[in-house]
Amino acid sequence: MNPNALLDDVIALARQAGDAILPWFRSEELVTEQKADDSPVTNADIAANKVILKGLKALTPDIPILSEESGHKPFAERRLWQVYWLVDPLDGTREFVGGSPDFAVNIALVVDNEPVLGVIHAPVSKDCYWAIKGQGVFKNGQPIHTRKPPTPPLLAVSRHQSLDWLKSHLQPGFDFTARPFGSASLKSCMVAEGAADAYVRIGPTGEWDTAASWAIVCEAGGCIVDLHGKPLTFNRTESLENPNYGVLGQLKPGELFP
Repeated sequence: MNPNALLDDVIALARQAGDAILPWFRSEELVTEQKADDSPVTNADIAANKVILKGLKALTPDIPILSEESGHKPFAERRLWQVYWLVDPLDGTREFVGGSPDFAVNIALVVDNEPVLGVIHAPVSKDCYWAIKGQGVFKNGQPIHTRKPPTPPLLAVSRHQSLDWLKSHLQPGFDFTARPFGSASLKSCMVAEGAADAYVRIGPTGEWDTAASWAIVCEAGGCIVDLHGKPLTFNRTESLENPNYGVLGQLKPGELFP
């Protein structure tokens, strides 16, 4: 199984999913429901999910797919997967529902519990990020990399989270400039391309929120770790929920976290 042979098709599929989302953007016909975990899902999420599932099944019929918006197999079955697709068809649904353009399509290929291919596509801006392990990372075809942080460093932050709440999870007195933005994956891409120096996520997320970001950020010279500095994991436990985590460019975990 060669990720290089799949990349162009996955990029095209992410763009097709984005095209399926856009008719619902700021539409009066958008329907929003709450899932069991109290997160929102819309008919746009479902439309994008159908496009991605159909496309991946045609591209790699023997590789299982784990999507936020589809039924999740029990760990007893998942733990046997050496290769699988991990998908968030619409990352940033709250932003999308609120009329913000900061949402994205995430598709990752996970091999031996590590994302080795990641594609993140922003349907409104048309920006597309992609990476294959060991082969560089790109935005719209141009290579990107993390940057040496300025003083103070710039942190991408959620529009919906109190800065005081965020600061309570950081090193006492850690000084930073905040840049509010939308989806978790696009904030991770900001770190990868050197538009921000870190992004700290406090609150519930799933592994589909971080898999494509992992491939992109790690290939750009950064890392994604929990608040104790340990790398996130994929498909290692029954739960698919992430711990609180940080996406770091060239900052060290000990510079941010107590």
